[in-house]
Amino acid sequence: VASLAQPGANATGINFFASEIDSKRLGLMHELLPKATRLAVLVNPDNPITAEATTKALIDAAPGLGLELLFFKASTAAEIEAAFATFAGARADALFIAPDGFFASRHLQIATLATRDRIPASDFAKDSVGDGVLMSYGTNIADVFRQVGVYVGSILKGAKPADLPVLQATKFEFIINLRAARSLGIDVSPSLLARADEVIE
Repeated sequence: VASLAQPGANATGINFFASEIDSKRLGLMHELLPKATRLAVLVNPDNPITAEATTKALIDAAPGLGLELLFFKASTAAEIEAAFATFAGARADALFIAPDGFFASRHLQIATLATRDRIPASDFAKDSVGDGVLMSYGTNIADVFRQVGVYVGSILKGAKPADLPVLQATKFEFIINLRAARSLGIDVSPSLLARADEVIE
């Protein structure tokens, strides 16, 4: 698009801020896990734009938090399994899952492996926290879909995509799985619990 305010082409949509909030999620993760210093980061090489954006955002943010990053790649279910097999050997204290559609589709596998291997993990997708991942911070996807539906309705009624500004997601969710925290022996501070949009007990 030519600009967010005036796309100027036969396309518009919504930016749901995935990689743009990686540093914020890393900060929340560091607050939740202050003793974790070596973080495994799982990225999907088949999604290079997001993988590169996440890598850059985390490399920029990590030194200020005193974190060492260890990058791992996976683009299939078998590669996710293989990555988890290497986390322990790499002495990773926690796992940061890059925002990625494929990883979102594998949320149950990732949560199951994180629970099995007792590795605290942070995801962009809310679903994985319900499955057992420690925390997530990301866009409220249901709200994004609602906004997309409104735009589809406008276009079906005759609006031109070129005239509809690219929307910016405004609702974000911070979710903590307290049950997972307890099983991992993690004490969650009252201030973090108060800031969470949802706490799974």
